[in-house]
Amino acid sequence: MHNHDSAPNSNHSLNHSSNHALNISTKTFISAALILILLLIGSGILTRVIPMGSYNYIITSTSKTIIPNSYHEIEGAPLPIYKWFTAPIEVLFTSEGIIIITIILFLLIIGGAIGILNEVKVLNSIISQVVQKFRHKKYHLIWAIVFIFMSLGAFIGIFEEVIPLVPLLISLSLALGFDVMTGLGMSLLATGFGFAAAVSNPFTIGVAQRIANIPVFSGAGYRLVIFFITYTVLSSMLVKYAKSIEIPTDSDFDNIEGTSKKAVLWFLICTTIMVILILLSPLVPLISAYNLPIIGLLFLISGIGSGLLSDRGVAGTLKIFKSGATAMLPGVILILLATGVKHVIQTGNIMDSLLYYASESVTNASPFTAVLLVYLLVFALNFFIGSGSAKAFIVIPIIAPLMDMMGISRQMAILAFQFGDGFSNILYPTNAVLLIGIGLAGVSYVKWFKWVFKFQLIIGLLSILFLWIGLQLGY
Repeated sequence: MHNHDSAPNSNHSLNHSSNHALNISTKTFISAALILILLLIGSGILTRVIPMGSYNYIITSTSKTIIPNSYHEIEGAPLPIYKWFTAPIEVLFTSEGIIIITIILFLLIIGGAIGILNEVKVLNSIISQVVQKFRHKKYHLIWAIVFIFMSLGAFIGIFEEVIPLVPLLISLSLALGFDVMTGLGMSLLATGFGFAAAVSNPFTIGVAQRIANIPVFSGAGYRLVIFFITYTVLSSMLVKYAKSIEIPTDSDFDNIEGTSKKAVLWFLICTTIMVILILLSPLVPLISAYNLPIIGLLFLISGIGSGLLSDRGVAGTLKIFKSGATAMLPGVILILLATGVKHVIQTGNIMDSLLYYASESVTNASPFTAVLLVYLLVFALNFFIGSGSAKAFIVIPIIAPLMDMMGISRQMAILAFQFGDGFSNILYPTNAVLLIGIGLAGVSYVKWFKWVFKFQLIIGLLSILFLWIGLQLGY
């Protein structure tokens, strides 16, 4: 864990952060792995307690959509206990295996590339320039960074892709006299809350509205209000926290010696191309489909190029890359454990049963309670299914007709869906992106949970208020 007791000046904190920014610490790894193993066992026990059942599905080449009112219990032997523990490996041989392998390769490439960028002090050089410029406007900088990261989630549906920027934001946070948590708050937390307070997120709102047969991105006015209120609350809370833990940084920042200007320029060119592609991704389906590999490739090019331009030579650059990638291997194990939890629930044939029992409780409720139950249903499902679009194909065909029967608009159903999907992204240990992000920061899941809980609670209460107002307004 980074701490500031040994970092009395900002130069020290900058160097301190770069040395450790990409190392999933043993303590962090063990705490997360233990939690996930317990969840694997818990999921296995659920497969013995809950009756097996299934809906019928319409399956196309791109989607798997549920048919409402088609739930039926099924007979069969329960999932053998040994399969609870083989699930993290078996999941690689399912239809989702290719996605999981892509995420793992992405993580290893990011680890290697950022290892090089740290070693040749490219990131330090950029951070020192930013600190020079904003040292007297630190809090304005927090507001600006939170806005950028929230917008990535809210308008473009970016979440996994911000991982490479997490170590950068942590280093910047330390250099400004804040702590690791402030860096995580500005990057991971802001993107997650942006994803939840989405205005035109193509992966949640876009997909859900298409399935619900309402105009895509309709109702954006109210969502825009929600976005700005969420942004104001989150930024205010982060600034208040940053002020409470801030350590004065009064030493002068010189440009980091020994950094190749060509390497810095190369990194900035690659980053600019990456930002342009991210912004284009909602408009260009091909980029959207291969977002993660493209960003991974650009990071690989920026890292290797920076190493070569800094006269590290091919052998030296590859050696640094290898050690950076190796440092990410504990993260690979965590990803497999996290995806294994969902695999146990699915192969135990109880995912649809859980969905059926939850939807049954919605039908007998008052309108506001029904909307809240939809919110909670998606909030709970997000524990097992991280992908927003995958959840939309499962949940929206069931809840849209239920809402119709109760005289509640489908737009409200989608608002409840997006809150349930987004606000829990940065809470659950089954979310691989969260585990990687806090792992890079050397923060244990328990510590993260305690820190993020107050943000989650306030924004959660606020989202319930937004749902109530939406109902009153006939949204």
